[in-house]
Amino acid sequence: MTEEEKNQNGAPEGTPEGTPEGTPEGTPEGTPEGAAEGRPPETPQDLIEGADSGETVEAGLDLGPAKGPALDQDEGQVQSDTERNRRKERVGLVVSDAPEKTVTVSVEALVRHPKYKKRVRRSKKFMVHDEGNEAQVGDTVRIIETRPISARKRWRLANIVSRAE
Repeated sequence: MTEEEKNQNGAPEGTPEGTPEGTPEGTPEGTPEGAAEGRPPETPQDLIEGADSGETVEAGLDLGPAKGPALDQDEGQVQSDTERNRRKERVGLVVSDAPEKTVTVSVEALVRHPKYKKRVRRSKKFMVHDEGNEAQVGDTVRIIETRPISARKRWRLANIVSRAE
């Protein structure tokens, strides 16, 4: 549609087609109809027109924290203190040291029963990598989560808290 055809249809020269003539005086030309009153644009065409005028158009997406390693804004380097480096730690009792460089650690926890509300003792066994074969049966040890070392080993020995008597 040319400027002459717009003028014949009754729209003033400066207003885009589809915009009512009685737009508020404070609204700049080319802004979408609902954007002046703080409402989001209603049609895809309004979004395109709003983007052409140079203003920032938000699509309603959540721009929360990005997944993956955090990047330093200034350097572009990976930061050292991320959630990824916070590893789980457990304290338990060594129940077996038969395999080479491996100990089995039993970690006990008191858990409240969901229905009866009684505290129940739960235990779980972990296969733990012991590089120096330092731990013996009966020792209390601290273990730390690590990368998979074998089919069942995902923990390694951090230190020995107390020796068996």
